Amino acid sequence: MARADPRRIAVLGAGPIGLEAALYARRLGFAAIVFERGRPGEYVQRWGHVRMFTPFAANATRLGRAALRVDDPQFEFPADADFTTGREHVAAYLDPLAHCSALVDCIQLETQVLHIGRRGLLADDLPGDPARGKQPFRLLVRDARGRERIAEADVVLDCTGTYGQHRWLGDGGIPAAGELAAESQIAYGLDDVLGERRGIHAGKNVLVVGAGYSAATTVCNLARLAEENSATWVVWLARCSSTQPIKRIASDPLKERDRLAVRANTLATRPDGNVEFHNQCSVDAIEFLGSDKGFRVNARCAGKTKTWEADRVVANVGYSPDTGLCRELQVNDRPKSVRQPEPNYYILGAKSFGRDSSFLLRDGFEQVREVFALITGNSDLNLYEQGKRA
Repeated sequence: MARADPRRIAVLGAGPIGLEAALYARRLGFAAIVFERGRPGEYVQRWGHVRMFTPFAANATRLGRAALRVDDPQFEFPADADFTTGREHVAAYLDPLAHCSALVDCIQLETQVLHIGRRGLLADDLPGDPARGKQPFRLLVRDARGRERIAEADVVLDCTGTYGQHRWLGDGGIPAAGELAAESQIAYGLDDVLGERRGIHAGKNVLVVGAGYSAATTVCNLARLAEENSATWVVWLARCSSTQPIKRIASDPLKERDRLAVRANTLATRPDGNVEFHNQCSVDAIEFLGSDKGFRVNARCAGKTKTWEADRVVANVGYSPDTGLCRELQVNDRPKSVRQPEPNYYILGAKSFGRDSSFLLRDGFEQVREVFALITGNSDLNLYEQGKRA
């Protein structure tokens, strides 16, 4: 039998879900430690110029609010109906939460978890046997100075997300020819083209690949930039067969998400403007010609080969979970499931959704509740309901 009352909990990632999981653990008396390779809310910071689809009320918990009000009874939160940007959310909630008295002593920043295993066991030992849970997890971690050490835990909550693991441009999900060599020059995340990255996009030919909300955000922002600088030109490539690349959700409850889809689809289908959309496209090859010369991109669009010269390439092709951490654990790919065959190893947050980009923070908060109900064996446990609104 696996240990009934594990006490040492390792939380991987100090993002929105990792911080909530650590707070939940501390409230229940567990010895929790959070390993974060960067800053609190690191990935949120990276796309932080983008406004969130959901209002603040959906992105914070009663538990988190209460923890901040313990330290400062007058702590001011954004209004429940406010739609903050990612960076505003970090400043108003995530960073204060990481530094509140309930968590500050258990968070190790700039500390990367490199590998996770079990003491005395390999991935193929005792398959499906709960006896694996008797052995502690061993985590190889590296601090900001490059020093490595082993940490042990009875429970691991993997909240590392997906934003740090981009997908590839090529057909079949593999890199296009030349993409590996050009990777450092391609923007795979959400570039702030209207802010700090304006200067490298204004007046340029920008090729954008993707058919999700990230690509829609990039194209819409570039179109706004083109209104100010008419020399800005956007070539938008997508694998989809539809002439409207962003699939709208019927009666979408997230109105900001639906507005983005409408704006992007309008740009893709209108005959005027500075956006040129091509569907049924697959990138075959990409060549970086030099910092002053840009890229040459070869693609197949509707069965025909086309070539573009571009100053910038933005690959908003999505993200995938990094499975390298747990090669020596019994972990499988079950989207949206926090439970794994490996006893006491749980995947929470966007990583648990795999390639499904529909994850919302409220999904992660529910996962936190579910995981601790499993850990404690108390299916009725719900600290979010027990907490009082601060």
